[in-house]
Formats: sequence, structure tokens, C-alpha cells
Amino acid sequence: MVAVAHGSRDPRAAATVTALLEAVRARRPDVPVHASFLDHAPPAPEAVLDGLARGGADEVVVLPLLLTAAYHSKTDVPGALRRAGERHPRLGLRTAGTLGPHPLLVAALERRLAEAGVPPGDPDTAVVLVSAGSSDASANATIGRLAREWRSRGWWDVVPAYAATARPAPAEAVAALHDAGAPRVVVASYFLAPGRLADRVRSQSLAAGATAVSAELGAAPEVAELVVLRYDAVFTAIPAHGLAWRLARDRSRASANRFAIFPAGLASGFAPPVRARARVTAEEDSPGGS
Repeated sequence: MVAVAHGSRDPRAAATVTALLEAVRARRPDVPVHASFLDHAPPAPEAVLDGLARGGADEVVVLPLLLTAAYHSKTDVPGALRRAGERHPRLGLRTAGTLGPHPLLVAALERRLAEAGVPPGDPDTAVVLVSAGSSDASANATIGRLAREWRSRGWWDVVPAYAATARPAPAEAVAALHDAGAPRVVVASYFLAPGRLADRVRSQSLAAGATAVSAELGAAPEVAELVVLRYDAVFTAIPAHGLAWRLARDRSRASANRFAIFPAGLASGFAPPVRARARVTAEEDSPGGS
């Protein structure tokens, strides 16, 4: 497994990913697990894939540690696979789906809120669900849908907010809930790891009147379990939300000895790995929460 995290200049982020992957290794000691980062921190995914190929690896599962399907999972990760496949035509490559959305992440959010003194589903508490925000409207819509579904747990209300790019901002959402009469307003941090963005959300939310701001999801047991689930789904044909690519032979061009990448939708499974050849012909279309 090559886990691909967003990456940050803040060393706490890499330390959090390290802790999460240690929890994954404890659950699956039979699987070699490697960390990589898309931005700001080494190693890059392609560097890890290059090293594994040189070391004789036959097959790799690339697993995005991203909470929503957005630019990184739709563009950066497929691009890294394409380039690695061109350099290492004998390396079998599969890509798992993004972590979210999934009920285990809601359970992890409630764990972090409980650690901050907020009982799950408290009818006197309104929750602002804060993600990083994205230029991808579908990623932001995913957060809005998650907030609506989470209301059924009994909260006074649950509303989405976005740290960047989209509105409302966390402080705006906190103020709006107070204006609407919420007895108590708390913020649930839909971030995988700490960093400057999460720090800014915390300070601005508290200044706007939030009673509590939960910690990032990090190495919560539910997140580690979800990583294993996404990994296993690649081999058991269990559909995964978000991006799910598979490498498959392009039969119409078999005589040209070429291969193509096809997106696997929610209703489709994962094909057995194939060997990437000299050209990969197709590619599907920030950060969806790091």
C-alpha cells in the first residue's frame, strides 16, 4: 500500500499520517505500508512508486488519504499513476477510493467531539461541520450532504462550512446558528491532520462564539479501520465512494500493445491488475480536506 496524503509544511501533519499508518499496520501486519505526500513534504508518490518498482514489487495499491473526491484525487493521483506506469511498465497499479464519505468518518467526528466534551447527538447542541473547502463544487456538495444526514443523530442542527474557497466560513456559520437560537454551537473539524488551516478554523470559530472545536480526525481508530476497508475493497470488488480507478487492457487497441485507465463507478468493482505499457491513454478529471 502506498498511502497518499495531502502534505503540509507543518511537521504535525506528517507525524499524524505516520501515527495513522502505524495503526493501519497493526491491523494489517501482512501488508507493507508506505507514506507519501502530494505537496510540501517528502516523499512524493512517484518517488515511492519508483523505489518499489526498483525493489522488485509486482503490484501496488495507491490509497488517497483524502476526505473527499476533489482535485487531488481526480487529477494529481491519476497523473502520478500514469507517469509511474510509463516508467515502470511491469508494475501492476491499482487505486483505492478516497476515504470519504463514509459512516466511519462520522463516528470519528463524534469521537473527537466527545473528547472535547460534546456528547454525541446532544439536542441542545448545533454543529458546524468544517472542511477545507474546494474549487470542486461536487466536493463541497458532499460536505453539505454529510451535514444534512448527520442531523438525524439528534443534534439541534448540523450545517456545513468551509475553511477556504467556498462559503459560509466557519465563523459565519457559528454566528448564524447563534442568531437562529441554538443553545450551544460547536465545530467538528473534518480535517485529517493538523496544520495552519485547521489552526485558523479553531481560533476564528472560538472567537465567533463556538463552545468547542474538535481535534482533527488523525489516527482515530475509525479512520485506521476505514483505510483498511478501502484497501481491501480493491481486492474484494466492494464499491468505494469517490475516485476508484482500475488499470484495464484496452482490447480495442490490443494489437498496439496499449493500455487505458477507466474510472470505476460506485456500482462497479475492481478488475485484476494489469501491467501498464508505454502509454496510458485516458485521464479523468483543492484538496478535499487534509
